[in-house]
Amino acid sequence: MKYKLTILFCLICAFVFSQVTNTKKWRKTEQDSMQKALIMYDEKDFKAALPIYENLFKAHPKEDFLKFVYARCCLSRSDKHEDALTYLSEIYAKNKKAESIEYDMARAYHFNYKFDEALVMVNQCLANKKTFPDEKTQAEQLKKYIINAKELFAKPTNAVITNAGTILNTEFEEYVPVVSADESVMIFTYVGKESTGGRLDKMQQPFPYGDYYEDVFQSVKINDQWTKPHGIASINTKVHDAAIAISPDGQQLFVYRDNGDDHGDIYGSFLHDTAWTVPVKLKGQINSYSWEGSCSLTSDGKTLYFASDRSGGYGGRDIYRATLSADSTWGNVINLGDSINTVLDDDAPFIHPDGITLFYSSKAKNSMGYYDIFQAVMNPIDSTFRNAINVGYPINTPDDDRYYVLSANGRTGYYASGKKGGSGLNDIYLVDPGYIGKKPLTYLVKGKITLNKEPVVGKIEVVVTSRNNKKFTEAKSNASTGNYLVTLPAGAIFKLTYTYKDFPPRILEVDASAITDFTEKVYDVEYNTADTAKPVVTPTVAAVTPTVAPDNFVPNTPMQEKVKKYAEKYGEIVSSGLEFRVQVAAYKFPKNYKWDHLKKCGKIENLLLEDGITRITIGGSFLKLSAAFEHNKKVIAAGQTDAFVTAIYNGRRVYLEELEALGIFK
Repeated sequence: MKYKLTILFCLICAFVFSQVTNTKKWRKTEQDSMQKALIMYDEKDFKAALPIYENLFKAHPKEDFLKFVYARCCLSRSDKHEDALTYLSEIYAKNKKAESIEYDMARAYHFNYKFDEALVMVNQCLANKKTFPDEKTQAEQLKKYIINAKELFAKPTNAVITNAGTILNTEFEEYVPVVSADESVMIFTYVGKESTGGRLDKMQQPFPYGDYYEDVFQSVKINDQWTKPHGIASINTKVHDAAIAISPDGQQLFVYRDNGDDHGDIYGSFLHDTAWTVPVKLKGQINSYSWEGSCSLTSDGKTLYFASDRSGGYGGRDIYRATLSADSTWGNVINLGDSINTVLDDDAPFIHPDGITLFYSSKAKNSMGYYDIFQAVMNPIDSTFRNAINVGYPINTPDDDRYYVLSANGRTGYYASGKKGGSGLNDIYLVDPGYIGKKPLTYLVKGKITLNKEPVVGKIEVVVTSRNNKKFTEAKSNASTGNYLVTLPAGAIFKLTYTYKDFPPRILEVDASAITDFTEKVYDVEYNTADTAKPVVTPTVAAVTPTVAPDNFVPNTPMQEKVKKYAEKYGEIVSSGLEFRVQVAAYKFPKNYKWDHLKKCGKIENLLLEDGITRITIGGSFLKLSAAFEHNKKVIAAGQTDAFVTAIYNGRRVYLEELEALGIFK
């Protein structure tokens, strides 16, 4: 059947071109290559046919048929769009009746940012009575793309696009980059000579003209530099294995796999020590007999946004969300509605760790061409997304743009594109700034959990104290490194409880209710087997009538005397990473305290530092020692006669004398 179709195609071309390619004088290998390329072309596998036609065209540059099919194949790859326009223009100049030439010329002009010329050609295609109905429908959509592209191209955003460099990018394809919330790990999809099995046919058998299949590769950032990526052996097989999402804590990886009998499903893998587990198909209602191929997990781990072409949607691929049930299965699948989904394809959702900012790709709305990246913000009242906005040029182009992710700090976007000047086919690019409108806000807490300086698997339970201690999420540290990562959305106050075996829990309170920028806190939890043997002296919290007033303050303790002395000498010094707090108590094991007498002195906070002692402070953080000391006097006047100012530098409690030794106080 394939050969009959190929012969039919060649007969059609004989009527289109005045000169028909004569392959009788070609070498046998060239004739075989031509036959294989024609079959691929007939199946519309233009990317696979392109390199074969390119080699044949170089060997036989005067053959118009080769020029024509090569040019049409060039439309399938962004790095070949200039060739497509050059050679299609030459064909059009000689033969304006070539198959679909007006439509192809419109596409070529569109891809090359020649929008006025593209409009002329697409209008000719639409006016041509010989244009097939299907092609006319495509031309009508193309015209919309051209008009949108012309408008968006004329009003570029201030986004700066930068190639991620040759450590990550190769002459082959790298795409769908996903990064952990702290940007220490990047996992992406790779297609090239290092793919498992090499070139394979559709039955996954070695074939010199076959395709490379998708594999999952990983790189880690060390000293702000990405390391050479490597394939993840536990994930990669001879079928398509593609990275599609990573959880914000970097512990769970989502993979797309198409084994040939399920149209493609979503799988999950977990980081165990330093290795990823073998992917397992997600349980529940996410996967179906239809295609499911991209997803994104919220920072609390309870909601998964995903794309599917299952029936019942608005058309093509739609974006849905599912909720994690108590039995660890995914259910309650909901379509995001017509504010996001359209009659065309909508794909590649990414929900930012702030929990409300959604990026996705769509072929409809005001796309510049095919898939464009859009941004929408959730309405907290009904959890719907409205007013999706095209992120504009230069992030979006006339070609496909999708699989966009944004770092937790909102500063850097990551996506793949086949832009001119790259290392290969698709490269990974960085975007600054990576958002439009209001900046997404998150509070990132990370650190290590250790026992006697060695990493352990500790657990972290996170509750929202400003919402009746509602459970937000659970996390754990990595067994090999001790590292953990928790991403919290803005607008609430959280309590993180750290536990490990029978050791007393550690508590960290995080106030993200009023942050105005991305905030990061490094909080290491160090357990020691000797901790329980050491007595803990807890200051007595006395509620007595103050004997002094702030205006005529006389220190009650040696610590207050020292603070007064340093405040007079260094009170106005400000340094990065340095803060001062008014401490009213401290403990290693939780006790009940009453602070009714301090209600007018500010908010009470529990501050657990790396020495394992929780300090109770009041009134927040101060940048200057003088300001902290003034508040200290008010707290003493309110009845807390032993309160004093404590200094914290880069998350570590320091003595005032140390600040002199470090040269900060000078």
